[in-house]
Amino acid sequence: MVSFAEMRRYHFIGVGGSGMSALAALMRRRGAEVSGSDRLLDRGRMTSRLERLQAAGVTFHPQDGTGVREGVDVVVTGSAVEQDNADLAAAHREGIPVLHRMDLIAELTRGQDLVAVAGTSGKSTVTTMIGYVLERAGLDPWVLGGAEVSAWMGDAAPGNMRVGSGSIWVVEADESDRSLLRLDPQRGVITSIARDHFGLGETVEIFREFGARIRRVLVTGAGVAELVAEACGTEVVIHEVEPASKRDGVWRVPFGEGEVCVGMPGRHNAENAALAALMCRTFGVREQIIREALETFPGVHRRMESIGAAGGVRVYDDYAHNPQKIRSAWETAAEMGRVLGVWRPHGYRPLAFMFDDLVEAFSDVVRREDRLVVLPVYYAGGSVEKVVDSPALVKALNARGITAHYCAEAGKIPALLVDDAREGDVVLVMGARDPGLPDLARGLLKYLEARRPRG
Repeated sequence: MVSFAEMRRYHFIGVGGSGMSALAALMRRRGAEVSGSDRLLDRGRMTSRLERLQAAGVTFHPQDGTGVREGVDVVVTGSAVEQDNADLAAAHREGIPVLHRMDLIAELTRGQDLVAVAGTSGKSTVTTMIGYVLERAGLDPWVLGGAEVSAWMGDAAPGNMRVGSGSIWVVEADESDRSLLRLDPQRGVITSIARDHFGLGETVEIFREFGARIRRVLVTGAGVAELVAEACGTEVVIHEVEPASKRDGVWRVPFGEGEVCVGMPGRHNAENAALAALMCRTFGVREQIIREALETFPGVHRRMESIGAAGGVRVYDDYAHNPQKIRSAWETAAEMGRVLGVWRPHGYRPLAFMFDDLVEAFSDVVRREDRLVVLPVYYAGGSVEKVVDSPALVKALNARGITAHYCAEAGKIPALLVDDAREGDVVLVMGARDPGLPDLARGLLKYLEARRPRG
C-alpha cells in the first residue's frame, strides 16, 4: 500500500487556507518538498501567512495547472476546491494521485495518540490551548490547527501548527465537509453543536458518528454529552464542562480542586479553557500546571484578538461568521461598553443558508446604543448562486429596529462607524475567509489614533 505520508514532493491547492497552510508547513518541516497554489496569489495578494510559508521553503505557482508536473508525488486538495480546478485537472491528466488533506492527516496520525477537536464553535481555540498546555507540560505534541498562535509564529512559521517529537497529536477536525469522520482518534473534543453548515438534526448526527469513532476519552461542552453519548463505545470515558460564571470581572469554570480561567475575554473562552483543561488532565498533567499554562496562554489570532486602543476606544478582531460565534463575540464586547461592529459575510451560500438565524442572532445581541455595519459578501471565486446579499440582511435587521448600515466600500467605514466613537466604546471587526479583515481592524485603530479624542 502506498504511504502518502512518506512521499517527498507535495503540491497543495489553496495553500494559503487556514487548515491547508498548517499541513503544508508541517510537511515542509518534516523534510518534504512542498509547492502550492492559491487564488489570492493569482490576484497579486501576498498575505502574512503566505509570506511565512514562502520563507519556510514552500514554492508558489499560478493556479493554472503549471505547478502540477513531473516530479510531484501527490496533489493535496480540500472540499472547497471545485472539481473544474486547473490544478486538479492537471493531476488527473498526469496520473498524479489526489488526496484530501484530512486523509493525509489521518495517515500521519494513524497509530498515534490523536486528540481530534471538533465542534461548530471554538475548535481552533481549544486545539491551540490543548497544544500549548501539553507543550508547557513537556509532552512535546504535534499540533495542526486553523488559527495562528503567537507562541508558534516566526518568520518561517505560520503559527497554526507545531512540530512535536512524540506520539501525541492535537488536530482540529472540521464538520463542514464531514472530513472529521476520516480520523480515528483516541481522544476527542466536541465544543458545541449548533446549526451551521447543516441543519441541526444532520449536525447532531455527524457529531454522533464522530463520537462513535473515539476510542478512549471524549470531552464536551455543556449540553453536548447528552446528544452524543449513546453513540460512543461503552469503554469511552466522557467528561463535560460546567458552565462559566463571572466573579471579580473574570469568567471562571470549576476544575478539579479549584477553577480555571484564561486571559482571553468572554464566557466562551473560559469554557474553551475548561475543555482544554479536562483533556490535558487525561494525559496526567497536574492541575496546577494546567491552570498556570492557561492563565498565561497568549491568545489566538482573530479570536477576540486585541488590536489596540486609542482615546479610550478598544479595537478587537474576531473570526465570528456563524450565529453562535457572532453572539459570543458581540456579548463579550458588550461587557466592555458600546459596540461599534463590522461584519462581513464569508460567502453567498452560507449567508442564504443561515439568513434567518443571523437575523435572530444580531437582533438578540445588538442593543439600542450599538451600531452595526455590514460589508459586501466575500466572494473567493468559483461558481455559486448569489441568492441573498448583504443589503438584504441589513434591510431585515432594520425592520427589527436594529441600527445597521450597508457599506459597499471598506474605506468608508471610519466615517460611517467610528467618527463619533467615544471613550469606553469597543470597535469589533468580525468575519471569516477575507484576509483583509485584520488589516481593516488595524486601519480603524490608526484612524482612531489620528483623530481628536472625544469625551
